[in-house]
Amino acid sequence: MLTAASASRLSGRTAGRAIVVRARHAVVAPKPHVYVRSQSSIAQTDRDTITRLLYSIGTKREVERHLRIFSSSSHPSQPAKFAVIKIGGAVLDQIDELALSLSFLYRVGLYPVVLHGAGPQLNQILEHEGVVPDYIDGIRVTDAKTLQIARRVFLEENLKLVGALEKLGTRARPITSGVFTADFYDKDKYGLVGKITKIDKRPLEASIRAGALPILTSLAESAEGQILNVNADIAAGELAKELEPLKIVFLNEKGGLFHGVTGEKLSVINLDEEYDQLMKEPWVKYGTKLKLREFKELLEHLPRSSSVAVISANMLQKELFTDSGAGTLIRRGYKLFKHDSIESLGADRFRQVIHDRDPEVLNGFHSVAGVLAEMKNTPYTIYGDEPLDVVAIVSHPVGEMPVLTKLLPSRAGVLNSVMDNVFSAIKKDHRRLFWTAQADDENRAWHFERADGSFTRAGKSLFWYGVQDIAEVERVVREFEEKGRIPRVYLPVGPTTPPYKAPQKSAAPSGTRAYSTSARRGARGYATVAEPPAPTGPVSTEIKRLGLIGARGYTGQALTTLLSNHPYLELTHVSSRQLAGLPLTGYTKAPVTYSNLSVEDVEGMEAAGAVDSWVMALPNGICKPFVDAVDRGAAKRAGGAQAGSVVVDLGADYRFEEGWTYGLPELYGRSAIRASKRISNPGCYSTSAQMLIAPLVQHMAPGVLPTVFGVSGYSGAGTVTVTDPDGRSTSAPKVAPESLGGGVRPYSLTGHIHEREAGHHLSRLLPAGSGSAVKVAFIPTVAPWFSGIISTASIPLKNRMAARDVASLFAERYKNEPLVRLQSGVPGLQDIENKHTWSAGGFQVSSEGDRVVVVGGLDNLLKGAATQCMQNLNLALGYDEFAGIPID
Repeated sequence: MLTAASASRLSGRTAGRAIVVRARHAVVAPKPHVYVRSQSSIAQTDRDTITRLLYSIGTKREVERHLRIFSSSSHPSQPAKFAVIKIGGAVLDQIDELALSLSFLYRVGLYPVVLHGAGPQLNQILEHEGVVPDYIDGIRVTDAKTLQIARRVFLEENLKLVGALEKLGTRARPITSGVFTADFYDKDKYGLVGKITKIDKRPLEASIRAGALPILTSLAESAEGQILNVNADIAAGELAKELEPLKIVFLNEKGGLFHGVTGEKLSVINLDEEYDQLMKEPWVKYGTKLKLREFKELLEHLPRSSSVAVISANMLQKELFTDSGAGTLIRRGYKLFKHDSIESLGADRFRQVIHDRDPEVLNGFHSVAGVLAEMKNTPYTIYGDEPLDVVAIVSHPVGEMPVLTKLLPSRAGVLNSVMDNVFSAIKKDHRRLFWTAQADDENRAWHFERADGSFTRAGKSLFWYGVQDIAEVERVVREFEEKGRIPRVYLPVGPTTPPYKAPQKSAAPSGTRAYSTSARRGARGYATVAEPPAPTGPVSTEIKRLGLIGARGYTGQALTTLLSNHPYLELTHVSSRQLAGLPLTGYTKAPVTYSNLSVEDVEGMEAAGAVDSWVMALPNGICKPFVDAVDRGAAKRAGGAQAGSVVVDLGADYRFEEGWTYGLPELYGRSAIRASKRISNPGCYSTSAQMLIAPLVQHMAPGVLPTVFGVSGYSGAGTVTVTDPDGRSTSAPKVAPESLGGGVRPYSLTGHIHEREAGHHLSRLLPAGSGSAVKVAFIPTVAPWFSGIISTASIPLKNRMAARDVASLFAERYKNEPLVRLQSGVPGLQDIENKHTWSAGGFQVSSEGDRVVVVGGLDNLLKGAATQCMQNLNLALGYDEFAGIPID
């Protein structure tokens, strides 16, 4: 997504940006404030224009999804994770088109690492100067004269590209040395040709942090300082292995790879599935074979989320921001399988997939044993991929229409388009097929895209392909119902024609792309992040400003990192008494310096409208004077208190206060937060405890307390200020991990404030007029890891329940929550640390059925604090609730 800082940069208004920064660090006066607003308005106009241009090449849904995916790869600690773009020398002759495409990426806040060759230009100069090029095994022999010319050509082409970008208002930094270290490849044979041995990515990261695209040449230096020539394709591959970007883009004149017989562009190549067959094709030879081999070797060194794209410069946006793409996409994928028996697949693996993914099993309407028993009654084929990201079961009795009875994808299976590949394999085997899905299936558009027709009754949708006559559809469905192959819900009892719907292609993503070696079709997917749900109402895209008071602690640091990736919210003031005058680290949109804001400063800033929101990250008991100052300042603003800023308190001071909204949207709704200007952020322990108990709050035995045992990393205890002998102040953990001796330490054994907080708010979930209140027994414990809380709840039940009933209650309660992860096993630290989600699992019920134990966890600095704060800010400021939050 376009950040405010990058939006300002895209217009080349660096001088204006400097003035804005200076205005931010003064006590705000009306004149600078007006100027800040005008700059924000200009930036917003630019951003809207660019986004609309992107919508012209794909649907809004596609473009925004890809923007979120790519933006999530840009993290302050790893700023070069978006893409490596290698530009062939021939493409450099299209300098204007190339600069426009790269500038477009820059304008949406994305920073690729750009590396270029200059082969054609070098050949032209060599020919002009009477130097005859010499090649051995396709490698240019480089003597001192050739290298001298090559250095001059590379520098000229590099500066030419940088100049073209700067002319468009896109900052770019020429980097012609210092990145690649190399040894002689074979000095006697090839001369001054290098083989890369080391990459220093610091110049690239420094360029991106400074807001400039890094533009590299493929020249390297030996350890002794000798300049060496390196093939640009090889340099791009080595660079990608070091950076592990989402995309490696090779720009060429042709715009992709092409079938050697038909001449058609190869749209997608899944190497794990297709590589061996492709290499046997008679038309795959010479350069094509070499390219495929190089791409395979490269991708085997990278995460499966990485992919290679071969594309022309003028189609770069369509390739990156649409599902259909425009060039050739090469990814690893997975090999597919077909099995005619559960045993050949592996009974335990198969049972686990059914247990974890089958909606009817998860909802308690069916059991794993029941699914297996039904499969024994009819011939079937199991389709899937090696890691079982997708498993599909097709029932095909002899002489009868086949039915896809189960299609069970994992989230990765959907995002990586494994589901498309499996479905394509099924279509190869079956000319006609029927299948069903829940009407509220999150992949409903996917089903419509692949069906020739459908109709829906009683919350279920029936799909089919290969049958065009609706009368035949009715006859087949009646046969299915009579034989019990599908539920009796689709056709009416009488002869009335069912409510038929033609295929709703418009409900699916606009583009599908053909695969390279078969008739398979399917939209691309990316394994980086899950797609957040669309907001339910209109959301704001206005640039707004935030003041953070108390930014020294762990939570303040986590929040500044999140704010760096927020598309619209700018951090303009940070206040910390101990760090006043020092630069803020972890925030990359613009330089910000810590200040020490007094109560009077806050009142004056609020009266002047310097910020749109405040976050109070202060110790308990200290927040009130600053909130009172905001209230007084708001009263002085035009429009009164209603025009004042939003305040979110991360401490415990206002969690029971009338007039403040308790900000836990997953349990208590979003509407109140959207309408509020005073929001109390829940406690970390309390958040997990409430989410563990909430689905069962009306099933608890009366008069008996549920017990929650919480174990937190030592960051949950906060920080203290330590002064060294030179008088410098630094932060240190309040509980040092070494003081725990490798064990854990229970504390506040009764009466912890989170105990009262959880019970107070959970009582709101009881039926009106019940006259009772929820009480919770809570025991906190500190552990020697840094962040992450694991909470175990033991909840007495008033009626007997089975574990699947409990799991069903949790699934129903949190079914539409993107920051909730439910699993069958007990969540471990690896499931919660550095995650923005709350996880729960390990559902167990006592042998008597009267007590349930369930385990939940979250990162106390993220979903327990900073991420939760971001949700509340987004809602109160009118943004999409999940803006700036990576959905993993």
